[in-house]
Amino acid sequence: MRVVFVHGACVRDGSWWWHRVSRLLRERGVPSVTPALPSCGEAGVPGGTGGPGLAEDVSAVRQVLRDSDEPTVVVAHSYGGIVTAEAAAGVASVRHLLLISSYLPEIGQSLADFGDGNPAPFLDVDVDAGTFGVRPELLVTTFLQDCDAEVRAQAAHHLARQSVRVTGQPVGAAAWQDVPSTYLVCAEDGGTPARLQREFARKAGHVVELDAGHHPFLSRPAAVRDLLLSYR
Repeated sequence: MRVVFVHGACVRDGSWWWHRVSRLLRERGVPSVTPALPSCGEAGVPGGTGGPGLAEDVSAVRQVLRDSDEPTVVVAHSYGGIVTAEAAAGVASVRHLLLISSYLPEIGQSLADFGDGNPAPFLDVDVDAGTFGVRPELLVTTFLQDCDAEVRAQAAHHLARQSVRVTGQPVGAAAWQDVPSTYLVCAEDGGTPARLQREFARKAGHVVELDAGHHPFLSRPAAVRDLLLSYR
């Protein structure tokens, strides 16, 4: 078994966001990998107008999934669920999807379809540059309120300006319709309210709820590890 982590929006250095869980998995002999998402500037080309979008993110994740025939669990966080819906479709090695505070789009849906048409208050959108990002002053109170001081001090250094066009680009597949899935509801999430997560989770095959904020893999890594090990 191996684990492929797909991070959420407006962050970079994906391996940092998952490092606590990946270390715990490695101690149990489970390897993991975190694909770089081009729309977040992780492929060397900045996000923005004319920059990488959803298609490039899907291609990057799909390539990693196809690199191995080993049975794979894909862990998708937040926006990562949009990417994974298309990237994991039809990949034989993918045995399970773990969706953390995530989105389960139908074919033809985009991230924008899950909102009310207005940017969330914790986001900053630069229309001219074609990017969006998390407002640094709201990062901790919205997303990291249950994390320790070390995480809070480091997280801002791993934020990114992402191509805003990913929010309106529709997916061409919905892997969660065919692959066994678990939805992890983060009951203390200040970014995606638990009531919305529970609505999204109705589409998943199994639902687990955890008293954690938006990043349980940083605040409750052992709980996330144990959940993943249950798929062995």
